[in-house]
Amino acid sequence: MEIARVTSKGQITIPRDIRAKMNIKRGDKIIFFEDNGKYFLQNSASIAIKALEDFQNVMKDEAARAGFNDPDDVVEYIKSLRKMRKK
Repeated sequence: MEIARVTSKGQITIPRDIRAKMNIKRGDKIIFFEDNGKYFLQNSASIAIKALEDFQNVMKDEAARAGFNDPDDVVEYIKSLRKMRKK
C-alpha cells in the first residue's frame, strides 16, 4: 500500500513504484473512475491501447471477407469509390 499527501490545490504525487507499474510518464493523462463506492485510476494510454486491440480483434479477417487480398485491392477499391463520387 502506498500513501500520497494531498496539497492545498488538491494535487497528489503518484509514488514512483506505482508510476512504473502503470507505465505513467510525464504528460500522461490519468482517468479516475468509481465502481460501487471504490475509486480507481488508470493511465489513459492503456485504455487507448485496449480500445485499439479490441477494434483489431473485431475487424480480424473482415478485409478477406470483403474480398481484399492485399493492399493493392484496397487502393483499387478506393479509386473506384472516388470515380463514382465524381459522377
